[in-house]
Amino acid sequence: MRFARLSRTSIALGLAAATLTACVGAGSRPQLPAAAYVQPREQPGEEYVIGPLDQLSIFVWRNADLSAKVQVRPDGRITTPLVNDMTAVGKTPAQLAEDLKGALSEYVSHPIVSVIVDNFSGTYSQQIRIVGATEKPAALPYRANMTLLDAMIAVGGLGQYAAGNKARLVRYDRANGKQHEYQLQIANLLKHGDSSANVRLEPGDVIIIPESMF
Repeated sequence: MRFARLSRTSIALGLAAATLTACVGAGSRPQLPAAAYVQPREQPGEEYVIGPLDQLSIFVWRNADLSAKVQVRPDGRITTPLVNDMTAVGKTPAQLAEDLKGALSEYVSHPIVSVIVDNFSGTYSQQIRIVGATEKPAALPYRANMTLLDAMIAVGGLGQYAAGNKARLVRYDRANGKQHEYQLQIANLLKHGDSSANVRLEPGDVIIIPESMF
């Protein structure tokens, strides 16, 4: 009897351990909290930072000859009338306008400068990048209140052989300088309308979608 009781106990402990191991393996990546399909109130995002290949309109009040439309070069700099090779990448439009104002002050008395971004590319830290088994992998400029659903619509959804529920999101934590990975349930979101699978995105997120093994 004692041996039988010990055997049953051993079997029960073994099953519990196996179940726990399976749960840990299946949920090795944490999941993000669900986001609403439509936010109850739109909130502004982070200030836009100029990136390579952005197209800018630079307006100098009462000095049309100094105003220009320019594209940020791949090296992150711009050239405008009277200003050569000024760094633009990493600055907000207001910061760039202030720097241009300082440079033009050598030639114009109290210049008033405005910078408008006409076409957005943004820096990598402000893009959402989707790679893997999707219809059209892409790097998307982040929009305020952007969700996983918005990103998947932009890239045309999952590819034919995508393992959407094995996708993961890679996010860089600026506060501690560490990179974290989260589990995504994209197939549940797109094929079954599971609202709990829709999550909020942040600038710089990378979404990786593997292909199914079957």
